Amino acid sequence: MDARTAGRTPESETYVLAAWKLPLIVAAVAFAIVGGFYVGGPGLGMAVGALAASSVIVMAVIHPPRPPIEPCAADGRNRLLLVVQDPDPEAILTAAALAAATCEGGLEILILAPIAKTFVERWSEETGPPRRRAQERIAGTMAILRRAGATAGGRIGDEDPVQAVADTVTGFAASRVTLVGASARSDKVARELAARLTVPFMHLRGTGALAPGPAGIQSTGRHLSGR
Repeated sequence: MDARTAGRTPESETYVLAAWKLPLIVAAVAFAIVGGFYVGGPGLGMAVGALAASSVIVMAVIHPPRPPIEPCAADGRNRLLLVVQDPDPEAILTAAALAAATCEGGLEILILAPIAKTFVERWSEETGPPRRRAQERIAGTMAILRRAGATAGGRIGDEDPVQAVADTVTGFAASRVTLVGASARSDKVARELAARLTVPFMHLRGTGALAPGPAGIQSTGRHLSGR
């Protein structure tokens, strides 16, 4: 299994609207609405206003704000936030081994398991089974790390993995973040995390790896030591 690191490359940068463009957009929308009232009366003016409002809503849904995800102030300790969507043993051990190999001293690991709901559970707002599955993912990951000589804590996160990471790093000063998952959704999550995280990020899969970024790292397979 190989892994690729992801950083802030030009391809992964999030587009940010320049501050001077916003007043121009607002002025253009207002001018179009006023012009509609002037040329066609209330009917056309209301139609243009409705079209403008709909366009703003659609653009907000398609391109929501994506600010950088920055962990809280670090204290010099080495911390790995291990986001587990699919608890693949090889990928989990590789993530911890790579983190341990690039730091001195002890490594603190926090396992983050975003809840995953089925359509029925989301429709019925059921939270019990999804949380139990997340707890089982955390327990399984802990067992894998324990057999390799490492210890870790665990936390259940939001259904949106990106939001779960953003929520977690407000209280956990992660020095690096690794996502373990082999699904198509994991690929999408990895691309967004690569673009928004301000700390080193890696995406590991059970049958390979994906992450926007140029560097390739081979699995070390070395024994782990952790706190």
